Amino acid sequence: MNAPLNIVTGAFGFTGKYIAARLLSMGERVRTLTGHSGKTVTWSDQVETVPLAFNDPRRLAASLVGAKTLFNTYWVRFGRNGATHAEAVSNTQVLIRAAVEAGVGRIVHVSVTNPAPDSPLTYFRGKAEVEAMIRNSGLRYAILRPAVVFGEEDILINNIAWLLRRFPLFAVPGDGQYRVQPIFVEDLAALAVDSARIPENVVLDAVGPETYSYDELVAMIRSAVGSEARVVHVGASVMGLMARLVGHLVNDVVLTREEIEGLMADMLVSSRPPTGETRLSAWVAEHAGAIGQSYASELARHYWFAHS
Repeated sequence: MNAPLNIVTGAFGFTGKYIAARLLSMGERVRTLTGHSGKTVTWSDQVETVPLAFNDPRRLAASLVGAKTLFNTYWVRFGRNGATHAEAVSNTQVLIRAAVEAGVGRIVHVSVTNPAPDSPLTYFRGKAEVEAMIRNSGLRYAILRPAVVFGEEDILINNIAWLLRRFPLFAVPGDGQYRVQPIFVEDLAALAVDSARIPENVVLDAVGPETYSYDELVAMIRSAVGSEARVVHVGASVMGLMARLVGHLVNDVVLTREEIEGLMADMLVSSRPPTGETRLSAWVAEHAGAIGQSYASELARHYWFAHS
């Protein structure tokens, strides 16, 4: 008997890699729809790789035929080279329609905490639009809403540590009292795979057991890496300018104005019980010698499109 087939968009990306690895460890088949190479992943030869062909809906639907579950991590973090949040919404609509045509059994979609159709922030508004498409598609679904995802390949926690290690000042936008509730990438992957087996439709906040104010988060990482950087509070516009200056130095987009606004608007926290078990404080303490030793670049990860 053939093992069940699962489709993972971006199986060589951050969250997609952990979802795919978990499925493979369970003896299930994995096909990835992606525009990235899997050369850095040791098990890439166990995964069938197919282009994520948004511009060819028939080909896209054909690549989904026979799938028990579609795990969707596709999104764009910020606009770049013509890619926008609006385009990500449009592309995901093509993917959802292809999944319906192909008869996919269930979709597990990675969204974000606190999406809202009337949000002034295109990231959160676009995520809400995609969730509505999924709910109206007729597909059985699980929608996961992570806040901040951490792990060995993450960008946010690593780059906070990198900045704290290398600069005498660390800027925090606003009063630093807005909150974040990080989830470990392995916990998110486990939640995704487990939610594929729930018969009913579900919407779950994917958040860890610890909630930090941003000030507390920075202080915890600062202490763990032994940084002596002075933490200063600045306005959102000044923070945007500083992020662009650092971005110029590292040839990357460090933090966008919309990301700053979303952070300060308390969008990365949940009022629901935690769904992850791993504590960021324990993970940072265990990896203190490694995090922030090198800069994690979004653009270096082949920014054609990004995965959550």
